[in-house]
Amino acid sequence: MNREELKIGIIGAGGWGTALATVLSENVREVLIWAKEVSVCAEINSYNTNSVFLPGVLLPEKIRATNHCYELEDSDLFVLTIPTQFIRKFFSEHRFQLGDKPVINGAKGIERKTLLLVSEILLDCAGISPDRHVILTGPSHAEEVARRMPTTVVCASENIILAKEVQNIFSNKSFRVYTSEDVVGCEIGGALKNVIAIAAGAVDGLGLGDNTKAALITRGLAEISRLGISMGANPLTFSGLSGLGDLIVTCNSRHSRNRSVGEQIGKGKSMAEITANMQSVAEGVTTTESAYHLSQKHNVEMPIVEQMYFVINGQKKPPEALECLMNRQTKYEWWW
Repeated sequence: MNREELKIGIIGAGGWGTALATVLSENVREVLIWAKEVSVCAEINSYNTNSVFLPGVLLPEKIRATNHCYELEDSDLFVLTIPTQFIRKFFSEHRFQLGDKPVINGAKGIERKTLLLVSEILLDCAGISPDRHVILTGPSHAEEVARRMPTTVVCASENIILAKEVQNIFSNKSFRVYTSEDVVGCEIGGALKNVIAIAAGAVDGLGLGDNTKAALITRGLAEISRLGISMGANPLTFSGLSGLGDLIVTCNSRHSRNRSVGEQIGKGKSMAEITANMQSVAEGVTTTESAYHLSQKHNVEMPIVEQMYFVINGQKKPPEALECLMNRQTKYEWWW
């Protein structure tokens, strides 16, 4: 693919979709974003801004927006950035025609009830085969990507040739892309780091220190690795950008919605109070439920995920969950 001649269709005009549009606008001929909200489309097209989902960023004039899915259908490839729990609904309601074109997924999550990863959802509801699917993931807050702060991510596909093409399409002076063939590992790392980030936020909300958060991140990575390996992932993936890298940034950043949710939980707010005031989705809330049930399905020990599941469902307060974690039976450290 000659990237300068490409038209890219982005499905979803949230912060991440809009940020990726700014990256791609430097490299390709045309970028068209589909937004559910008519007002968001109008603002992008009239003022080159998206104040609802990516405030304070002036968008390149090359980026256009539409409320009509069919206008994206002649794109050379598609970037999917709508939240995981709404992917199936989108394809059901819009009957979007993808043809046999590549789909790059930017969502991070596990579907509720079915416990499917995004690649599995796309195959199930849209017939997108593994050889034309790529996951783009890693430590990449939209607010920083859109402002051209140096960022590195990884794109993974069973089709390594396609992954390398996507690497070329997205890479530029502020956005560096690595490749991988470990789709499962990258998806598990990207999804479960949001659960651990909620726990990290609760640590902040409780006023605990650096020791506590370091322990949480390290043992959280152990849990993510255990589940991923049990599902066929490469253990090395979890020491990379989609594992440790994404976990560090999401657990510590002021931009992280999941960490923010956890902080409010730690300060005593209920989930109903927290979600009532949220403009954007925090994927980790629903992923916590899915991850808990997935750990039961695969018989994998995930105590942090388990305790966060109880906290989010209102069965425990954060101090109780912390006490349970600290008083567990002592263990050998290595988990592989």
